[in-house]
Parts: sequence; C-alpha cells; structure tokens
Amino acid sequence: MNNLFKPGDIVCTKVNPLKPLKVRLYARRIYYCDNFKFPEEKEEVFFERELKLYKK
Repeated sequence: MNNLFKPGDIVCTKVNPLKPLKVRLYARRIYYCDNFKFPEEKEEVFFERELKLYKK
C-alpha cells in the first residue's frame, strides 16, 4: 500500500485548511506531522483521509 504524502510534504487537515503541517513520518497507515509555523509544538497524528495538500 502506497502513502499519498511523503515526508517533507506540506499538508493541512480538511477541517482546518489554514493550518499548514509538515509530514514528518508515515508509519502503519498514520501520518505524524509537525506544525509548519511552530515546529516546537507537539506533533499531531492523522489518517490519510483527514489530510489534503496545503494551498496558500
């Protein structure tokens, strides 16, 4: 099974499209993402169906 997003891609959630996230890791069908603007914040985890590519 291939993942849609690669580490380093900038994505956002479908419910909050204004908050950019950077994909850090994809493991066991879960994406581990850092807040792009504030990388020191706690990382967030999402399923692929919750994410989409970030558009400015």
